[in-house]
Amino acid sequence: MARGEFGYSNSNSISYSNGGRLKWWCSYKRTTIIVCGINILVALYVFHSIFNSFYVYPFKDAQRTFRYNADQIVKMEESNRIRKLSEPTRLIKLMDQLKKELNGEDTPIELPQQTRQMITEEILLRLRGLEANANSTVQREAVESWRMEKLREAKGVIRKKRFNSSLSVEEAVYLQEALGADWPSVSEELGFWIPVEIVHTEHDDKPEGVEEPEQEVLPGKQLPPECQAELRSDYDGVAVKWGLTHNKESAYECCMACFEHAKHAKPDEKKCNIWVYCPSEQGCYSPDIYEHKLGECWLKYSENPKLNFKDSYSESYRNAHPNAPLVVPWVAGLVST
Repeated sequence: MARGEFGYSNSNSISYSNGGRLKWWCSYKRTTIIVCGINILVALYVFHSIFNSFYVYPFKDAQRTFRYNADQIVKMEESNRIRKLSEPTRLIKLMDQLKKELNGEDTPIELPQQTRQMITEEILLRLRGLEANANSTVQREAVESWRMEKLREAKGVIRKKRFNSSLSVEEAVYLQEALGADWPSVSEELGFWIPVEIVHTEHDDKPEGVEEPEQEVLPGKQLPPECQAELRSDYDGVAVKWGLTHNKESAYECCMACFEHAKHAKPDEKKCNIWVYCPSEQGCYSPDIYEHKLGECWLKYSENPKLNFKDSYSESYRNAHPNAPLVVPWVAGLVST
């Protein structure tokens, strides 16, 4: 009985011992440690793969970089030399020069004072020979005819085919350049400006045999008769509106500004009755110290308006003021307020 009990109890203790081990191996803590260990191993493997892709492969590629030998380098240098020799360098230089000419980068010609004086006097002499009522078209044709004659004379002197000319070779060279391709800029520099005549033919409803007088038209809206516009004119007077800071788009707007000033002037203020406008893109000459530009609108007042200049500057005035142009560039008018 005692043996049997002993055997029973031993068997029971063995089974208890095995069950305790199984519980310990399958516990929650043990399972968590195993899973975390597997995750750490997977993470280490992924990081190892990423670092290999970033650093190992470029290094291996760098180790396999191709190197040229001396013969191949000589051939490449010879190829570059042949390519440079085959470039159209002359054509490239000509294109660069043409671009500079088109962009107006060439240095403008500097005429001696004696040559400027000669050109101005001969143009004035040609214009004085025209009729008093000659329009701008006739004046332009006369100046163009003089220019072509003088250009032929200058070329003849340079080629030594003209012996009866009063021009020296040096003067002829200057004239050839000034009266040739540079004539537009030279004429502007000399102050030679004739308004372009514009003819509108929108409605031709005039009776037969009735002709309208030709008029020189300024850019912008047509001036009404009340403005009494006078081309190539400059009137004297006290400035009631300083033109250097008073710009207008056209002579019409300048005239209207004079009317508005007179309309809103206070009783003790001087009312505008003279307007003077600069229509030249090259600016307008004045004997003062300021630089007068396109669009300047001077509003003036005078009890007895008098002209400062009309049509052209006299020869004696230009001798005293070498920078004075040939013709008066301003446009002016008197208004009744």
